[in-house]
Amino acid sequence: MKVINTKKAPEALGPYSHATEINGLVFTSGQIPLNLDGEIVSDDVKVQTKQVLENLKVVLDEAGSNLDSVIKATIFIADMNEFQNINEVYGTYFNEHQPARSCVEVARLPKDVKVEIEVVAEVK
Repeated sequence: MKVINTKKAPEALGPYSHATEINGLVFTSGQIPLNLDGEIVSDDVKVQTKQVLENLKVVLDEAGSNLDSVIKATIFIADMNEFQNINEVYGTYFNEHQPARSCVEVARLPKDVKVEIEVVAEVK
């Protein structure tokens, strides 16, 4: 098992790594819309979703993977009424390659953000 951390993504908010790689698969921790300074990028859910996916890209890159290798994504959202807005941005990152996905509305997310995404991907 290999622990993955990168300086190109916001620091973890607790005792966990950005990702873990084992047997050719990388499992990311949930990413929220923080910039490298640890600040929430915007209150707009579309801007938040874009930042989350950009954070995932750099974590996957550090692990030797990429978004085209994602097998499964799990999206946690604070308000299901934002589903279409999140989906619109998500679709620009996963337009040809569409991994399996779950989307769950939750009562609350860290730092009261609107979206968090975690993925499982194949290491290239």
